[in-house]
Amino acid sequence: GKIHGSLVRAGKVKSQTPKVAKQEKKKALAGRTKKRQVYNRRFVNITTAVGGKRRMNPAPIQGPLIQPFARVRAPSVFFV
Repeated sequence: GKIHGSLVRAGKVKSQTPKVAKQEKKKALAGRTKKRQVYNRRFVNITTAVGGKRRMNPAPIQGPLIQPFARVRAPSVFFV
């Protein structure tokens, strides 16, 4: 069969998406000042996560994953 649609539909989503003008942003730091900012973020004003660890990319804290219908395998050896 045909795979992944035809080229007629190419660019459909991009053409449908409304154009949003770029916002003005503050100039990004470069060179020594960027290194200074990174140092301050990592080592000076540290916010520690649970367990006293500092994580580089902290995600929202979430409990252990519990699978609702986990299958329990029967033992592979049967005693007669």
